[in-house]
Amino acid sequence: MPFAGIDMGIQNVKVVILDDDGKILARSISPSGFEPAKAAEQTFREALSNAGIRRDDIKHVTATGAGLDMALEADSTISMVAADAKAGVYLLPSARTVIDVGAEESRIVVCDERGNVLDFTLNERCAAGSGAFLEAMARALEVRIEEMGELSLKAKGTASISATCVIFGETDVVSLIHRQEPKHEIARAIYDALAERIISMVHRVGLKPSVILVGGVAKDIGFTAALRRKLEAEIFVPNYPEYAGALGAALHALAKAGGNIQ
Repeated sequence: MPFAGIDMGIQNVKVVILDDDGKILARSISPSGFEPAKAAEQTFREALSNAGIRRDDIKHVTATGAGLDMALEADSTISMVAADAKAGVYLLPSARTVIDVGAEESRIVVCDERGNVLDFTLNERCAAGSGAFLEAMARALEVRIEEMGELSLKAKGTASISATCVIFGETDVVSLIHRQEPKHEIARAIYDALAERIISMVHRVGLKPSVILVGGVAKDIGFTAALRRKLEAEIFVPNYPEYAGALGAALHALAKAGGNIQ
């Protein structure tokens, strides 16, 4: 009998459905929009359709994310920190440090081999440590966010900016533009600044290998390159990293209902 996890993110709603052996049957994602509850219903229906099952087939649903209270289908809830730990070990059994960089928040989670949280730290209410920082800097640089990663890979690292605040970072970018610094160098400086912010969070809890990177920003090649360069450690990036929260919630649902994965 299947189990489902819903991640009620600020930017997107994600759903993952598992079978009773923990195999992923379906994924679905939709913008949260102005009515997250409706977005969750739509995303859940799409996941059910993708899995070829009905709502009555689902044994347990767990919600997580900033808007978890709006997940009307949920039978239980789990924190994003705990969901990250569960998903991290599922995706990489040797994972002990999970780095989650999302649109509005970042988390560093240290866990054990069973996906239990040992320590964590959050970057809350500050866009400088999240995907929103990259979006703001891309606007200042007048490039599409989808293009900025490739652009940064051409750079040698001749420029730098501040990641202590989006406003300061944007001011630095404008100054570099006025100095006619090449766009690819500015792009790399932007990613380096975000990576340094994330690494400062890692240092608060301590780095334990292996390291897995999840969240929507994990799909950005400019950021992953910067983080690997600055952290000087092996970093595993799974397929579909943006679904980690929903996956962790689905794993919690499976464990709640006595499934085969704890």
